[in-house]
Amino acid sequence: MSRLFQIVCLLVFSSLFAYSQTEAPAAVTFTLDFPASQPEHYSIRVQSDGSARYQSSGRISTDSDETDSFELAFTIDPETRQRIFDLAAKAGYFQKDLDSHHKGIAFTGKKTLTYRDAHSSGESIYNYSSNPAVQDLTNLFQSLSATLEFGHRLQYDRQYQKLALDEELKRMEEMARSNSLVDVAAIQTILDQIIADPSVINVTRARAQRLLERAGAH
Repeated sequence: MSRLFQIVCLLVFSSLFAYSQTEAPAAVTFTLDFPASQPEHYSIRVQSDGSARYQSSGRISTDSDETDSFELAFTIDPETRQRIFDLAAKAGYFQKDLDSHHKGIAFTGKKTLTYRDAHSSGESIYNYSSNPAVQDLTNLFQSLSATLEFGHRLQYDRQYQKLALDEELKRMEEMARSNSLVDVAAIQTILDQIIADPSVINVTRARAQRLLERAGAH
């Protein structure tokens, strides 16, 4: 009987171990819907294994009615990933109402923070939150979106209007100097394409190279 008990325990343990190995990674998702901004909608999903996905949609430019969508799968910087999950923990994994509900605060977009893992979940919608962890998390995701949208515009400019690349990269350099960009390495592919493109002027290619070097990607 003892031998049979040991075998059953071993089988149960093996099954539990196999299950734990196939559990989906935890994920934090930030979504912004703000018709007056560009992009009008975006979402960033970051998983505990480092994989991330960005999706946005909106008008191509402020003077155009044409809409465009953008998707990018990337591996997020480990420090940025850790900070996101640390802040999510401090915010109680969004299981409570995060909105301040203060009257008179300007509308800056409908924001949604969501947490999911194999055992729990949380979601909260807010315009403005007085929770410091939520404020930090919002700022971090908005800075990450700004970086990824630069990649979106650079991709578009390289294909349709290469002369616009230099001005876009100049703006990126200015924001990088003020630490307003997060995880520039996430758009390394498009920057590498600009650097390697002989039809792009040397000054522009040099800007792309400096941005990657500053980010530690080259």
